[in-house]
Amino acid sequence: MSVAFKREDGNWGDPAVRFVLPARDDPEFDAAAAEALLDAARTGDTGSAEMATGYYWGEPALKPHVERILVRARREKDDRLEQLAERFLR
Repeated sequence: MSVAFKREDGNWGDPAVRFVLPARDDPEFDAAAAEALLDAARTGDTGSAEMATGYYWGEPALKPHVERILVRARREKDDRLEQLAERFLR
């Protein structure tokens, strides 16, 4: 994991952080998981999103969803989200 995405206190993930996710067997789960990972990366807490989703940063199964988020980020001129999505896709 990139140092850019680690919490400063050195802890990995906070089980108290809650994410709104559909049921794991819901067809929309992976898209929501991709959003959660990128949102958590904005605050340097990908560990919490990884714990909540069961996916790690850069998970190949989420790449199509992150590609769609990247298109949206560019359209909305959300530079930070664009940067995070690009990093995820590397």
